[in-house]
Amino acid sequence: MTDDEAMVPRIKRVKKEKKKIKIPVLNILLVLFCSFLMMVATFVQFDITHYIIPHDIFSNHALTKEDFLYTYSIIPQIPAVMFVVGLMGRRLGITSIIIYILIGLFLLPIFALGGGHRYILEPGFGYIAAYLPAVFFAGSILKDGFSVRNILKAALIGVLTIHFIGIIYMLFIAAIKHEGWEFIKGWIISQSMLKIAYDYVLSLIALLVAKYANKYIKYLIG
Repeated sequence: MTDDEAMVPRIKRVKKEKKKIKIPVLNILLVLFCSFLMMVATFVQFDITHYIIPHDIFSNHALTKEDFLYTYSIIPQIPAVMFVVGLMGRRLGITSIIIYILIGLFLLPIFALGGGHRYILEPGFGYIAAYLPAVFFAGSILKDGFSVRNILKAALIGVLTIHFIGIIYMLFIAAIKHEGWEFIKGWIISQSMLKIAYDYVLSLIALLVAKYANKYIKYLIG
């Protein structure tokens, strides 16, 4: 065996060792990036304007162009959660969400209404806690691939899980604090209801972006 031939197994072993070092470092950076993305999404708000059919279209009221337009303001936290699970998968996605929650509870006020360990008594904390099972369920579906059916299903299950647990938790906190029906009804209308549809559509877009971002990362890894 020549010296060059003897060097081939050694070169392959070195390349494998480099990959073993490279991949965990990249995972750590992606986990931290996704946690940071969740923080940013908490404080971002944008308006979605689209056409609608006015409820009084058949009345004698003279309709203008503005009557056919509807603007909805949304904070893209839930689509960000779906992007995280699409990019990172179930295990690392849950890790990113746990880091985000721990930072909000014990380090920085990164939640919508602040932070700290007392935040668990806020009605909205249920939505945040629900990110974990949502990532688990959506990640389990996407584990079989990013087919159209899986993307549609993962987004639907993820969004519904967050809103369902969020509402149940809100009812629990409302009962503890003796909040009335007006508070409960107002909360459900403002935090869920129509927002579910917008979260679902934006989550589909987020998963599509994550699909190609995931492919690019795998290409970089080799």
